[in-house]
Amino acid sequence: MSATHRADVLVIGWGLSGLVAASEAAAAGKRVVIVDQEPRSNLGGQAWWSFGGLFFIDSPEQRRLGVHDSFELARQDWFGTAGFDRDEDVWARRWADAYLQFAAGEKRAWLREKGVGFFPVVGWAERGGYTALGPGNSVPRFHITWGTGPGIVAPFAAAVADAESRGLITVLPRHRVTALTVTDGRVVGASGEVLAPSGAARGVATGREGVDDFTVTADAVVVAGGGIGGNHELVRRNWPERLGTPPASMITGVPAYVDGSMQQPSADAGARLVNGDRMWHYVEGIQNWDPIWPSHGIRILPGPSSIWLDATGRRLPVPLFPGFDTLGTLEHLRQTGHDHSWFVLSQKIVEKEFTLSGSEQNPDLTGRDIPELLRARLGKGAAAPVQAFLDHGADFVVRDTLPELIDGMRALPGGDALDPHRVHDEVVARDREIDNEFTKDAQIGMLRQARSFRGDRLIRTAAPHRILDPSSGPLIAVKLHIVTRKSLGGIQTDLSSRALGEDGEPIPGLYAVGEAAGFGGGGVHGYRALEGTFLGGCLFSGRNAGRAIVAAS
Repeated sequence: MSATHRADVLVIGWGLSGLVAASEAAAAGKRVVIVDQEPRSNLGGQAWWSFGGLFFIDSPEQRRLGVHDSFELARQDWFGTAGFDRDEDVWARRWADAYLQFAAGEKRAWLREKGVGFFPVVGWAERGGYTALGPGNSVPRFHITWGTGPGIVAPFAAAVADAESRGLITVLPRHRVTALTVTDGRVVGASGEVLAPSGAARGVATGREGVDDFTVTADAVVVAGGGIGGNHELVRRNWPERLGTPPASMITGVPAYVDGSMQQPSADAGARLVNGDRMWHYVEGIQNWDPIWPSHGIRILPGPSSIWLDATGRRLPVPLFPGFDTLGTLEHLRQTGHDHSWFVLSQKIVEKEFTLSGSEQNPDLTGRDIPELLRARLGKGAAAPVQAFLDHGADFVVRDTLPELIDGMRALPGGDALDPHRVHDEVVARDREIDNEFTKDAQIGMLRQARSFRGDRLIRTAAPHRILDPSSGPLIAVKLHIVTRKSLGGIQTDLSSRALGEDGEPIPGLYAVGEAAGFGGGGVHGYRALEGTFLGGCLFSGRNAGRAIVAAS
């Protein structure tokens, strides 16, 4: 028998943006229903699995490390990185300005009031390496949440649980929306299938067997259904020609439920989907030796020292060094005709620079364990999660000599594309450049400059050294895959997170937030992201939606 529910606000999706929107509405006394196709073990969505990176401008953490930042510099970086060039970007530009004001203003204080803290060392992601008006962060801005992804989800999950206990919020797991309800041009609810119960652990793929139908009617509907990164078919269908051919082989950086299932129902209700060809996938992916979801991939958050080679053994061109330009590196590698590339490095580098993305890969930060953090980040040896990949990872080769390393690389699938002489020449030539303070190698010059930043010198950038120095060994090679992650386009919205129709006018009753809305406006990042901006876009768009719904009632 079909179940019917009534609410002031229906939120479709319980990722971070949905939780923020729901908690804002409930705080004002609104009755909220939250539906999601997954079991409740997945409350918090992708954000729970994240490293918890947040983008702030001129923060106390930056200032304590001697970083001079400003709204003007951050705006220069954002717009130079985004590359807005379409008519559809009109709202994205406005969202970018509004989000930058948020990141430079009340964002940090708002989160601190909710009990969210931050690791004191600020990271320098997407360093660019071009001119001042090109892509990249001019200064470090990547602030790690104390508690990583679970730490940023926690206050909003707690607010939802509190409102649930008071009867203001109803949470309906295993409810999969298949259509939005439109009456006289207004979205007034949604309908779909109740899926068979599942006791699956967080992140584990679940079935889609329907056992009943449901309908929810509401004065306002918030689409918070996420992106398409778990659906390789959709990723390839939207793959832009400018990035070359879609990879034949990819691994997956998000759970299977990130499937784009709310795109068609939103479009059918009149929402305008834009910038579907803009996406953010990483090229430093490794196969998880202990997978949770299908084709589970982990991204290496790379320090800047590893030698980056394409599948044939040729070093990547300037400035495509680790951590400098994700999209530029992806575009370059798609032109090589291969779906993988390689890092070559030393044990000394892996100990200092290798961090793995994800809350579960950083138990010290996620568990807020200061003794373990000091041991993992400052002690001798690789951090335990990194060591586990060195011991068990299918993409890791550890050897004592360069000929042995090359043989190990060539033994992996696709390794036959390597030219062993080229690999030898690239590594030896790079090492020759280390022997004095003068160099024509741009990466070595950048390494020396990076260590002028205290954060890099302390925990992120190894002292420049010869890769082949036995005292820095053993040698390590890592086969890198493309790992799917974020959709940068989505439902176009105004600054109140109201979904816009093809005529550019708001669709009454319909809102969109988070990745479903391109993190705001249908693509607040343009073509590229500065990092630490995805969770922030979820926070900002969800907050805007919740407050706009309250203000409109």
